[in-house]
Amino acid sequence: MPGTVLFDLFGVIACPQSAEGRERLHRTAGVPAIGFWEAYWGLRPPYDRGELTGPAYWNGVAAALGTRFDGRRTEALIAADVDSWSGVDPSMVALVEELASLGCRIGLLSNVPEELAAHYEARHAWLRHFHVCALSCRTGHAKPDPAAYRWCRDALREDPARILFVDDRPENIRAAEAAGMRGHLFTGPARLRERLSRF
Repeated sequence: MPGTVLFDLFGVIACPQSAEGRERLHRTAGVPAIGFWEAYWGLRPPYDRGELTGPAYWNGVAAALGTRFDGRRTEALIAADVDSWSGVDPSMVALVEELASLGCRIGLLSNVPEELAAHYEARHAWLRHFHVCALSCRTGHAKPDPAAYRWCRDALREDPARILFVDDRPENIRAAEAAGMRGHLFTGPARLRERLSRF
């Protein structure tokens, strides 16, 4: 095994945002889909970094769309957003638990806003297996910012060459490798297990 396996969350252990969740979000907002998603993703980085609360984020989305969401709609949008990202892959949870049982050091590096981080912490006991949870809303650093990887390196007290970073986005893998870590582009549990078996 490498010194530490550092996992991304969404697209690796947790599922990508669901199509049903996206549709519910769009319906809840009650605005045209194209403009909605531009505003949603455009304001996501500061929300992920913890610079915006959920209500402030959705107020910003509304302003970008030239509209306003009242308090009730904002609460509904936060709930729908969290729900759209709430699915997990049981086979990956099993792999996390297996690695922990073998004594492998594991960490988590995720771009995630506070409301979603709190949702996962309240519902998923397997998070306790991670030696370090680098959640962007708590650290202030989101991938692929080099500072996110430096934060993990320092928190893990590990030589970056002994960290295997697993993510489903090539740009995040490239940033990890630029920071001296090893990278594995996640395409499924089978290929990841194969990669791990070579250490």
